[in-house]
Amino acid sequence: MKRAVLLLALACVGAAAAPVTAPDPVAEDTLLANITRRAFDAPEAMLAELQQRWPTHAEPGQPREAAWLMARGRVLLAAARAEAADAVAAQLMAREDGVDRSWLLRALAQERTGRSATALATRAMAGLDKRCPAGDEVRAVRELGCDFRSAWEALRILQREQFAQGAFAASEASIRRAQALATAGEDRHLAALTHGMLAITLQAMDKLDAARVELRAGAAEAAGDLVAGARVRNYEAVVERRARDVAASRSAVEAALLLAEQADAPHLAAQLRSNLVDSYMHMGMVKEALQAGQRAMPVLQRFGDRYYERNLHHNLAVAHIKLRQFDQARAELAKVGEFGTDPADLVPRARELRELAETWTEAGQYKEALTALHAERDLNSRANERNRAAALEELGRKYDSAAKQRDLDLLARDGQLKDQQIANQQLAQQVGFAVGALLLLSVALIGVTLVRMRRAQARLTANQSLLRAQSERDPLTDLSNRRHFLAVMDQGAREAQGEGFVGALMMIDIDHFKNVNDWHGHAAGDAVIVEVARRIKAAVRDTDLVVRWGGEEFLVFAPELPADDLALMAERILRSIGGQPIETPEGPLRVTASMGFASFPLGGAAGAGLRLHWEQAVNWADMVLYKAKAEGRNRGVGISAVEAPDGHALAAVLQDFDAACMNGQVRLRQLPGPAQP
Repeated sequence: MKRAVLLLALACVGAAAAPVTAPDPVAEDTLLANITRRAFDAPEAMLAELQQRWPTHAEPGQPREAAWLMARGRVLLAAARAEAADAVAAQLMAREDGVDRSWLLRALAQERTGRSATALATRAMAGLDKRCPAGDEVRAVRELGCDFRSAWEALRILQREQFAQGAFAASEASIRRAQALATAGEDRHLAALTHGMLAITLQAMDKLDAARVELRAGAAEAAGDLVAGARVRNYEAVVERRARDVAASRSAVEAALLLAEQADAPHLAAQLRSNLVDSYMHMGMVKEALQAGQRAMPVLQRFGDRYYERNLHHNLAVAHIKLRQFDQARAELAKVGEFGTDPADLVPRARELRELAETWTEAGQYKEALTALHAERDLNSRANERNRAAALEELGRKYDSAAKQRDLDLLARDGQLKDQQIANQQLAQQVGFAVGALLLLSVALIGVTLVRMRRAQARLTANQSLLRAQSERDPLTDLSNRRHFLAVMDQGAREAQGEGFVGALMMIDIDHFKNVNDWHGHAAGDAVIVEVARRIKAAVRDTDLVVRWGGEEFLVFAPELPADDLALMAERILRSIGGQPIETPEGPLRVTASMGFASFPLGGAAGAGLRLHWEQAVNWADMVLYKAKAEGRNRGVGISAVEAPDGHALAAVLQDFDAACMNGQVRLRQLPGPAQP
């Protein structure tokens, strides 16, 4: 009878008395899970309730203390009390049964600040795996004492970053394991969320029907749980937006927001309003997006939700640019900059900068567009450098291992020689023969070792050469990449000995490429990039250098090409790209390109012979590319002449390019692209 009363007291909200004996661990864990979930929207109230319920058996040194400490740490994080949560993590680390929870709590704290938490979550999972082995989750939960909710949380963190890096297969594997844990633990709330997360990953893998099946399963699991239902509808919104059904996406977010408001969940409602900003932007409802974002922002700041706050500042900046409220946009971007960029988020941050560059261009703000474009290229370059460093590190580990194995082989052989020497000492009558045999054997061993070392060195040198060559090629198109172009330019600058850049540059950008990825999938986007690269390569001379500059951008460097021939080449490239549809897995797609081109040194009565560094030349090609995009795309814009007496005047022209074009300082050449059906 006492046990039944105790369990009832634990299950009811606001119970006044603390239990005096340890309750059923399953019931207690369920209670703690409910408190931590409710803390997302009411952290202070849940902190007070947790303190009131703190049982006598959870005092320091007692068996269940770690579970209660973990719950307290998570509630403190929800209340944005990072230092107090860190102190709880230290308490957990001091307990043998709290080490894994300590790593997980620190991972959750790291995630809240918008930084990568993969390393900490991996350490937590390494410990949790001992009682939560993959493949036998039901037995792990029922017999081995698996802390399935902590394991689920660690897998969620890992899956989130796997998805952000485009590792969809690994992301799916992590989610399915989390799904098995939630099912084994009979936690319908976690099961509902897992179905939604799996739906997003399946949609990213172009498995839309399977994604919608998961969404229906998630909605069934969430029946009666308003918060879980709101989160599943939010996952549905993401899937439908990526499936190009913007109206369905907006409807799903609005339905999710209604459920969150019914559940009295202000933090979740603010996150959903932040997502609604994105839906409104896709539907051209910019003012509505701005209003929704401004309503969500103070709530996100109150809850210390840095991840959503950062994304919302970016979306508000884009909205202000579209409304031509440039000062407000710059203020929002300054706030985005305060968050910094985590090395694990280089790729999504680069996509944001590409969106900014295109939005600034549409608003006619070419200087800001160019700044965003250069920042995007820098992030892409850093991401490529990280990938290259990882490949070199892996190659180094491989050959370090081979070298250690060779050392072990030599030590083993040396031991054999010593054993042979001892045996020879016992056979005095055969000393001469034994010594000769040992010398011969030593020479042979040295010879074999030298041959093997030379072969290993040759393989290492060959692999390094191959890796160096691969690092200068784009793996998708097999064109040169920015690294190779920079090497060519640096070599040319040394040979020119300060004479300045000479040659022609074309900067080419595929029009509306983001729509290709969003509407037809990444496989179609890759096919378009590969075919456009092939068409550009076919349209230039063998001596010209074609570079994949980044994403959907290409650069052509044509040495010793007169201005008239450059215009003919530019026209040939435009016709080649836009003249015929491109075959993709989604069917034929017709694409066009915008182009900026110029021949250096820049011409004109005052500008004749004016020398520039090659980086300045690239900026000029960039500028006319953005001019082509601003004037409607599917066209090329080239520089015919520039009137500038010196370098300072030339820099002033670049700062206010439109004015220079209007007053005749810059004369442009327009090349229309092929007519589209």
